Amino acid sequence: MAKNLTKRSDDYSKWYNELVVKADLAENSGVRGCMVIKPYGFAIWEKMQAGLDKMFKETGHENAYFPLFIPKSYLSKEASHVEGFAKECAVVTHYRLKNSEDGKGIVVDPDAKLEEELIVRPTSETIIWDTYRKWIQSYRDLPLLINQWANVVRWEMRTRLFLRTAEFLWQEGHTAHATEDEAIAEAKQMMNVYAEFSEEHMAVPVIKGTKTETERFAGALETYCIEALMQDGKALQAGTSHFLGQNFAKAFDVKFATKEGNKEYVWATSWGVSTRLMGALIMTHSDDNGLVLPPKLAPIQVVIVPIYKGLEQLQMISDKINPLVAALREKGISVKYDDRDTQKPGFKFNEYELKGVPVRIAVGQRDLDNGTYEVARRDTLEKEVVPATEIVSKVEFLMEDIQRTIYQKAVEYRSAHITEVQTYDEFKSILEEKGGFISAHWDGSNETEERIKNETKATIRCIPIDAKLEEGRCMVSGKPSSRRVLFAKAY
Repeated sequence: MAKNLTKRSDDYSKWYNELVVKADLAENSGVRGCMVIKPYGFAIWEKMQAGLDKMFKETGHENAYFPLFIPKSYLSKEASHVEGFAKECAVVTHYRLKNSEDGKGIVVDPDAKLEEELIVRPTSETIIWDTYRKWIQSYRDLPLLINQWANVVRWEMRTRLFLRTAEFLWQEGHTAHATEDEAIAEAKQMMNVYAEFSEEHMAVPVIKGTKTETERFAGALETYCIEALMQDGKALQAGTSHFLGQNFAKAFDVKFATKEGNKEYVWATSWGVSTRLMGALIMTHSDDNGLVLPPKLAPIQVVIVPIYKGLEQLQMISDKINPLVAALREKGISVKYDDRDTQKPGFKFNEYELKGVPVRIAVGQRDLDNGTYEVARRDTLEKEVVPATEIVSKVEFLMEDIQRTIYQKAVEYRSAHITEVQTYDEFKSILEEKGGFISAHWDGSNETEERIKNETKATIRCIPIDAKLEEGRCMVSGKPSSRRVLFAKAY
């Protein structure tokens, strides 16, 4: 199975596409541009959901759900927002079908045209802020901290499983605040929540920063982001949090009575991550043998494979293994005992290596006689013989060590692929020969940013939050610059 994977060094894109399918994560559907997330892939997404949802609730947020359909007139109320999404919208124009006159199928009933077209949700700011107008009356109703788990549709022409599909799953938070400072603090807080989840759960190191004016979310005054670096040297935007100012409050007339009795517009944020995180997870850690999953997100953390001849020997092994399975589960570790008699052990080893199961335990008659287990870790492919008396503590150690090790490996790769440049020629050379993040001075103008994008396909991924003030000259225009920004080619 895994031996049939294209090598990353031969064709990274093909390796990724093959791995998603062969590891049973997802597949293309009969609907162009849409995907089917298979049970194993969805189990990883469920763990992501659970981890994030817990963090959202710990920061005071509640879940709700809003309609999939948005009246067209709602989108037109905030000019920059509609401009940002207009080319990606799927539009519902009719509400009924009928049998065709020739009896060969069904057609749209021309008499069933909607009075107002409905947009299939590309994002929910407009429908939510129309609702908030009814929910917010006074300062006592603030802050309003709402999140929803949903699907959205953005009409994409070129798609890739998890990374870019016409329909995808995500969460979107939408909050309302009494003051500008509170809203900005919320947007920054959620950026930090995303960064913590990415690094501590996904083992994916990220750089926190802000987007340039041209890269901001449509309708935002500021966009905070986390940027990750994949093994092919391309960046991936892993999450964004937006300070929306009072734009949507004014567009939908959302005001509140202050303690002093005055009427003021509320201040807003929105923030979200999507199933693109699945792509980040795959491309940060996996290798030519298949997936490498961090234990915190692996649906199966430990697989136990018996090696036996005959049902009698299998029963002996099972009698020994069942207490171990129970002991591991008591520690909160997810375990699968694969005693299928339809596949040989070698096939199973290959299968679970491909699927990125962090720890594999093999046990045969010799192991029973010696009171030992053969333990293999997925990240390094190292094997060792562990005494039965120490197996539970060994697995507990490996859960933490594998999580830590793959994170550190990703940090080292990123550190080796952040390059400072002074000139535009040096920038273009590094971009083609090495890739990764390139730290360079930029004059702050949209014109220079657009020129770099058109000539090199690289974009400003972020202005790092911790960027130090450093007087310099823009590598393109030579104009003064006060700090470096990070460029990269990106997904």
